[in-house]
Amino acid sequence: MPRHSQILDSAAGPLPAPADWQSHEPVALLRNVLRLTAPNPGFMTGPGTNSYLVGDAHTGFIAIDPGPADTDHVARLWAAARYPDGSGGNLALIVCTHSHADHSPGAAPLQALCALAGTSVPILGLASAPTARANSHFVPDASLAHGQRLVLSRASGQDSHTLQAIHTPGHAANHVCLLLEEDGMLFSGDHILNGSTTVIDPPDGHMGDYLDSLDLLHQTCSAHGAHFILPAHGHPLPDALGAIAHLKAHRLGREAKIATVMHANPDGTPDQWLPLAYDDVNPRLWPVAKRSLMAHVEHIQWLQSGGGAP
Repeated sequence: MPRHSQILDSAAGPLPAPADWQSHEPVALLRNVLRLTAPNPGFMTGPGTNSYLVGDAHTGFIAIDPGPADTDHVARLWAAARYPDGSGGNLALIVCTHSHADHSPGAAPLQALCALAGTSVPILGLASAPTARANSHFVPDASLAHGQRLVLSRASGQDSHTLQAIHTPGHAANHVCLLLEEDGMLFSGDHILNGSTTVIDPPDGHMGDYLDSLDLLHQTCSAHGAHFILPAHGHPLPDALGAIAHLKAHRLGREAKIATVMHANPDGTPDQWLPLAYDDVNPRLWPVAKRSLMAHVEHIQWLQSGGGAP
């Protein structure tokens, strides 16, 4: 059982209307986890990008996904990471789950704020792959290894906070999730969202890797008793194992539908397959859905060539 207090931001209810989201004040999820949502709501970002602060005034904080390079948001993150005297900037590390434009650009200005205050704070993550889009270029100060643990602890050695890095390619080649071991909570970045399924956009996105990463997250959450998922967009998800299993079933169901459409229309094009395979999705979403369709098509063709089970 997690040894910290129960989650405060209820994960049992539905995703609230956008008006219920605010970007000015941090929201306490646990006594050692704060969420600050960037003011970038939109078609692809939902209520906005969730930046998280893990730690406390005595251990310092790790910032997860500083978000876009929004001056006010970055300043609020810096101020929310408080020292025991209430002053801001008590940051030990900055971690980016991946290099997309709504996640990593805020890292450098947040680091610069720390430097102005006389603190050297490294940026961790995985460098963007050559397959990444131009606006997703990212090079951390240090790379995270799969399984690496980032530990914050008091001078006494008690009351530590441990984040375990889990390399989860699929949405992006350099995507990393983070497991807060003491509390049984998974920071899922964009690999798992609340309110929608994430886009898999080849070539940096890869459906086979995405499905394999879901299996890895299921195994990891099971092994560590993780019960909640904290996504980069939307409220926390309860029943981590159930949420992951449901998401994989949804993905495989969509893939089976696409395969059926392709079989019935072997000479068709992706633009012709799209309205048939996504006839249950609002047509305004089809341009985005086409990216995931292409990822599914690649995976289907790989399986048909003898690649084996996903």
